Amino acid sequence: MCGIWALFGSDECLSVQCLSAMKIAHRGPDAFRFENVNGFTNCCFGFHRLAVVDQLYGMQPIRVKKFPYLWLCYNGEIYNFKQLQKQFGFDFQTLVDGEVILHLYNRGGIEQTASMLDGVFAFILLDTANRKVFLARDTYGVRPLFKVLTDDGFLGVCSEAKGLLNLKHSTSLCSKVEPFLPGHYEVLDLKPSGKVASVELVKFHSCKDEPLHVVCDTVEALPSGNFDLETVKSNIRILFENAVRKRLMAHRRIGCLLSGGLDSSLVAAVLLKLMKEININYPLQTFAIGMENSPDLLAARKVAAHIGSEHHEVILNTEEGIQAIEEVIFSLETYDITTIRASIGMYLVSKYIRKKTDSVVIFSGEGSDELTQGYIYFHKAPSPEEAAEESERLLKELYLFDVLRADRTTAAHGLELRVPFLDHRFTSYYLSLPAELRIPKNGIEKYLLRLSFEDSNLLPKEILWRPKEAFSDGIASVKKSWFSILQDYIDQQVDDLLLEKAAEKYPFNPPKTKESYYYRQIFEKHYSGRSSWLPHYWMPRWVKATDPSARTLKHYKSAAQE
Repeated sequence: MCGIWALFGSDECLSVQCLSAMKIAHRGPDAFRFENVNGFTNCCFGFHRLAVVDQLYGMQPIRVKKFPYLWLCYNGEIYNFKQLQKQFGFDFQTLVDGEVILHLYNRGGIEQTASMLDGVFAFILLDTANRKVFLARDTYGVRPLFKVLTDDGFLGVCSEAKGLLNLKHSTSLCSKVEPFLPGHYEVLDLKPSGKVASVELVKFHSCKDEPLHVVCDTVEALPSGNFDLETVKSNIRILFENAVRKRLMAHRRIGCLLSGGLDSSLVAAVLLKLMKEININYPLQTFAIGMENSPDLLAARKVAAHIGSEHHEVILNTEEGIQAIEEVIFSLETYDITTIRASIGMYLVSKYIRKKTDSVVIFSGEGSDELTQGYIYFHKAPSPEEAAEESERLLKELYLFDVLRADRTTAAHGLELRVPFLDHRFTSYYLSLPAELRIPKNGIEKYLLRLSFEDSNLLPKEILWRPKEAFSDGIASVKKSWFSILQDYIDQQVDDLLLEKAAEKYPFNPPKTKESYYYRQIFEKHYSGRSSWLPHYWMPRWVKATDPSARTLKHYKSAAQE
């Protein structure tokens, strides 16, 4: 994890512009470099480093003697770099996983490069010999990337939008700062003036398609079309374990977020098992946050005891949670209700990890709810086919919601996130299964995933079959939920009259509740006029919902009452 920033065709002094690069310094607390491009005095790269792989030669932009005309700034981890090196006989100059991007590009161009990378990435690749700039981002947008391109060809690229908002330019920077789409690469021509012109934007991978890099995966191709239940369950276990194993690549200490729900518990259990197998000689630290005796804390404690991790509990102080709201919204760059609610706990637990421990590479369970139909509202899906379509929609929009939350809350404290449920191979296999197999069964969501691990003894049965809790609800105390504490506080902050006139003040995505109004006010304070970054609020489907919390759905209420 790190922060990348680049400008092409700047009219203003670069030493002034580089102040904007410091807005993302939190993403790389270990080192910073600012470098001009030879022959293009108005083009430059900025890089904030979190040293996780090759601590000696990992500074960027990466340049190697073999390709002096190539400049690479990337954020991410390429898990199959050694397999690619072996398969194509690449001669590496460093131990940095990202160096493989230069060799792939030299061998087969940008299309092959993006398609063959098994990992999470956002990169800026400059080819001065052919006068090209390339941008690319992984399938689910696990690593963030934003860009701004003016009509006269000034290009700014950054890991977070905040690094582009105060750039100076001769023409007004009314051009939109916008997220770069996941699963795409863009080709731009670099003119002698340093300005650029976009040539094409190409989608190189869709979540349903088996990735091209399967040919050099450590697990060989699985026979397609065999949907016998025992075979399916075995394949799910094999591919999930493979997803966790490849993410063990790190020279820094590994830890794991553990809410006590199915997803983070499975990640933690498989992670600890594999760490023992490869003789990692320190205990796995797991981290849970919640109010005193909250459901998540109790469940996480049970899982930690079962798997034998070194467990840390962070008690959520309501005052601290409320005080963190503005910092969280500034970090997130969104005003989505459920994203902000769920981010507060994750932000505070990340703060604890950074201050009190030496764990830096943090595993988490993001992506499972979208992939395996884990949200409560999937019980209301009109048909398995519609449930499958909704699952794909959620995966495509992850970069706006859960993946955004997971990246920004950890990156704000200089941590690197790893999300095995979003492994390309695992997700494409799961999505290839018949729609009927993937829906909730017997009133239980994620039924197939639970069933696949039932005989593994990885988790206690009551955790494996624990019903879904919304993160912002699971961290609540028995006496009063975090949800209702937030509502009570915000009720005092937003006047009824303000809410009545909300649609006039905020015509795009107008707030419908005091809570959403309160978040929107804070967002506009920091990112005025940028409301289009959120195309729509996250809301459950097939139910009449005015609030995104699972707590407001009938299925959740009836389960809680039993």
